[in-house]
Amino acid sequence: MKDYIEKRAIEIANYIIETKSTVRSSASHFNISKSTVHKDVTERLVRINPQLAKAVEKVLFENKSERHIRGGLATKKKYLAINKEKKSHQI
Repeated sequence: MKDYIEKRAIEIANYIIETKSTVRSSASHFNISKSTVHKDVTERLVRINPQLAKAVEKVLFENKSERHIRGGLATKKKYLAINKEKKSHQI
């Protein structure tokens, strides 16, 4: 494996652990694809640093278990904004 890929995988892993970020937000932060982030932290990192990989796995599992709550909050926010806009047009 190339050195820059190993370095990137470790940087991403540390970022995810420190900020408890999702794969999507990490990909955005590093300006790479979600697939690359996922592959780096689930496949490549296990070979580079298994302990770090386990720590990242815990954060990703926590994010996955909370995603339905985040989705519900986003939907609620969306419909509150729509209702607010409708009310402002009625006046």
